[in-house]
Amino acid sequence: MKGLEMELEDGFPASRLFSQGVSYTYDDVIMLPHYIDFPADAVDLSTRLSRRVSLSIPCVASPMDTVSESSMAVAMASLGGVAIIHCNSSPALQASLVRSAKSRRTPFVHGPSVLSGSDAIIRTFDDILPAVVVTDPEKVPIGVVARSDWERLENKDVPVSAYMRSAPPPVPAKYDFEEIAAFLAEEKLDLAPLVDEDGEVVGVITMEDIERIRGFPKLGKPSLGRDGRLLVGASIGTRENDKERLEQLVKAGVDVVVVDSSQGNSVYQIEMIKHAKKSFPELDVIGGNVVTIAQAQNLIQAGADGLRVGMGSGSICTTQEVCAVGRGQATAVLQRSHRMPKDHDVPVIADGGISNSGHIVKALVLGASTVMMGSFLAGSHEAPGVYENQGGRRVKKYRGMGSLEAMTKGSDARYLGDKLKLKIAQGVVGAVADKGSVLKFIPYSMQAVKQGFQDLGASSMQSAHELLRSNVLRLEVRTGAAQVEGGIHGLVSYEKKPF
Repeated sequence: MKGLEMELEDGFPASRLFSQGVSYTYDDVIMLPHYIDFPADAVDLSTRLSRRVSLSIPCVASPMDTVSESSMAVAMASLGGVAIIHCNSSPALQASLVRSAKSRRTPFVHGPSVLSGSDAIIRTFDDILPAVVVTDPEKVPIGVVARSDWERLENKDVPVSAYMRSAPPPVPAKYDFEEIAAFLAEEKLDLAPLVDEDGEVVGVITMEDIERIRGFPKLGKPSLGRDGRLLVGASIGTRENDKERLEQLVKAGVDVVVVDSSQGNSVYQIEMIKHAKKSFPELDVIGGNVVTIAQAQNLIQAGADGLRVGMGSGSICTTQEVCAVGRGQATAVLQRSHRMPKDHDVPVIADGGISNSGHIVKALVLGASTVMMGSFLAGSHEAPGVYENQGGRRVKKYRGMGSLEAMTKGSDARYLGDKLKLKIAQGVVGAVADKGSVLKFIPYSMQAVKQGFQDLGASSMQSAHELLRSNVLRLEVRTGAAQVEGGIHGLVSYEKKPF
C-alpha cells in the first residue's frame, strides 16, 4: 500500500523543491490543484500586517513616491488593506499626508488642488481634476474654479477672481460616503470642497464622482486603527534625523511604521528599530528588507513586529543587476516564512515581483501574510502624479526609489548612499498605463485570489500555510516552454480583460 501511495504522488513538497540551491521566482513554480469542498466566496483573506495590526485583505501599497500618499492611503484602508506613505519628503509634509488621510472616512476622488489668493492665474488644468479651490491667506475657501469654466475662457491669462464661482458650503471630510452624497443633494451642489476638522481643504467631490463610485464593487470591511479611524502607515529611514520624523508621524496619528531600507540587516536599522520600540512601545514597527534567515533573525531580535521580504525583485529595481545580491522572490518568501521558528510570530510582507493575481496567490501560499505592491498600483487614479499621453496611451510616471531621480529627493539614504560622493542607481524611471481606480481593480483582483485559493483547497490564509507545511500541497518547476504554455499563446490577436 505504501508503495502504491508513492507511485500516486504528484509534484514535490515545498521543503524539497526549495532545498536544491536554486533561486526561484513566482513564474518558475506552479502549484498543483487540491480538493474543493467550499465556494470561492467562502475564502477568508483576512490576515495580519504585523503582530498587532490586522487587515481584511492582504494588500499593502509600497512606500514609494509614485505610489503612496494620502489618496492611496484612504483608498487602500477603505478596501481593507493599507498603504505606507513614503518618506521621500520633509518630515512635516509626510506628517501632513498622514493627518490628511486620518481625517477621512471615505476614499478620495480628487486630491486637494488649492490656489492661495484670488489673484492667482491658472495656465494649465490637470485633466483628472473637476475643480480647483481658491482660498484666502488663512486657507479658508473663498471660491472654486470648475474645469469646464476654465476651458471656456478665451484669455486664460486673467486672475481667477474674474471668473471663479463663489465657494459652496464645504463638506466635512469625516462624513461617510452616503452622508456626503446626501449633503450635495440637499444643498443642490454639483461639487464642493472637502475640509478637515481644522477647516483645511483636503479634496474636492462632485455628484459625477458620487455616481461613478456607486458603480464600483461594494467596499469591504475597512482597516481601522485603534483610534477608530482609517488605518494609515508611513515609512522612516535609518538616520539620526529620522527619529524626529518618527515623532512627527506618531503625533500625526500614524498606526504602523516601516523602517525603509533596501538591505535591512544593518546596525543602522537595528538601532532604529530598538529606538522606535523603546520610545513608542505600542507602535508596531516593520523592518526590512530581508531575504535570508540570518537577516530576519537580527531584525526580529531587535524588536521588529513584521518583516518585508524581497530584494531586487521589483519591476523598476536593478539591485540584483547592479550589486549582484538578492534572491528569487518565491525562494525568499518560502525560506523566511517556513524555516523560522513559529514562536517568533512575526508576519511576512512579500515585497516586490507582483504582476498579476497569480503572483499574489503564490506569495500568500508560500508563507507571506500580505503582499506589498508598487507597479501593480502605480498608474491608478489614487497614485501620485498626473497623467500624460505617451504613444497614444494615458500613463503616469513610476520610478524606483533607487533611481537617480528619486535619490535627488533623499531616497539615497535607503540604499546607505547618502554619505557617498558618487551615486549609483539601483532603480529606473518609467511609466505605467492608466489602470483606473484601485477601488475597482483591487476587489476584482481579490476575487481572483479567492478562486486561486479554492483551486488549492485552502479556505483561508492559515489553511493554505498549513497545507503547505504538511506537504499536502505540491509544487513543480516550470520550464520556459511551460511558462509560455501557461500564458496566452497561439493567437493572431486578442484583447485581455481581467474583469
